[in-house]
Amino acid sequence: MTAAAPFDPKIECMDPEARRELQEQRLQGLVDRLLGTDNLQGARLKDHGVTRGTDVRLDEIHLLPTISKQDLWDHYPFGLRIAPEEDVVCVHGSSGTGGRPTLIPYTANDIEIWAEVMARALKGAGATNTSTIHNAYGYGLFTGGLGVHHGGLKLQATVIPMSGGMTERQVRLIDDLKPDILCCTPSYALRLADDLKETSLKVGIFGAEPWTEEMRQEIQQRLDIRALDIYGLSEVIGPGVACESLDSEGLLNIAEDHFYPEVEDGELIFTTLTKTGMPLLRYRTGDVATLHAPKGQRTLTTMSKLKGRKDDMLIIRGVNVFPTEIEAVVLQHAGPHYLIIEDRRTSTAQLHVAVESTQDIKNAMSNNLKERLGITCQVHVLEPGKLPRTEVGKAQRLARWTQGQAPIDGLT
Repeated sequence: MTAAAPFDPKIECMDPEARRELQEQRLQGLVDRLLGTDNLQGARLKDHGVTRGTDVRLDEIHLLPTISKQDLWDHYPFGLRIAPEEDVVCVHGSSGTGGRPTLIPYTANDIEIWAEVMARALKGAGATNTSTIHNAYGYGLFTGGLGVHHGGLKLQATVIPMSGGMTERQVRLIDDLKPDILCCTPSYALRLADDLKETSLKVGIFGAEPWTEEMRQEIQQRLDIRALDIYGLSEVIGPGVACESLDSEGLLNIAEDHFYPEVEDGELIFTTLTKTGMPLLRYRTGDVATLHAPKGQRTLTTMSKLKGRKDDMLIIRGVNVFPTEIEAVVLQHAGPHYLIIEDRRTSTAQLHVAVESTQDIKNAMSNNLKERLGITCQVHVLEPGKLPRTEVGKAQRLARWTQGQAPIDGLT
């Protein structure tokens, strides 16, 4: 497929110096809005000696305090909201870690920004106003489904609001309605590939979980489509913070006129320059990636695919390991269904990798894992169908085993 024209060329192809001036203006406006409240972020800015927006320059943003997910939990549900309650039109959020949800209030302005950046993402992936978008991201508090929906409507495409699960019905509708764009998690795309034959699909936009180049090749081969990555998180806006375009060479274009990116110690940090419901100044995402120069016709800063999350990083006998590094080796030897098991029942952690294949791959896969990671992993080869399939939501690729029953049969 050839490169797709930008949805908003005035912004996406803007002179970088002009965009930087716009970002600084918006940053200063954000600081003024935060200082005008008794919000935690405003208080921290005042403690930092900031009295007005013009005190802050874009090249000094790294000197300002950050906000973390813990801050959101500590001020649950809406302690960081700055918009009046009557201006909130909807609420999204995550299911929560350890039973602690994260809820984000959206104003009508925020929804318009979300629709705009998602329309850019869809257009960059080749969607047009004549496209039919099969949307198999979950609808509800999770931002995936409705984010794609907002963007598809903004683009004036036809959206099939399928949501997750009900795989048999998904396959039937793809066969009957002939969509050209598929939106879902990469793991669910592979689940659909188990049942889909020839389709009308041309492009898939896959996100909500880290996935590797090896996974991309697997999806593209099995579905005969172009597979592109999309990134987002509810605290910032949802999907559409960044997305690959057909000409971005594997990097994701960041909507940096709305979301200013930084990387600190490998961690992505975003400032929501234009949000009005619950804007965040220097939010620590927990996601690990790198920033890069623009690629293709867009002049936007780009980011790499996620390497993983800081809290998913495994430390095995002093070696740092991200699950995506293991996935890259797994897909050289076995199918896309696997489970990484971190055995922490003793003081010396052990790493196990369960895959579905035949026993003859075991030694080669063990050797390749040791060569890639620098540590020994125990490989367990199971019969096809023994590992769970993802029907709804994100694939569970990592199990931390500290006590009780083993995550898979045959592990002691």
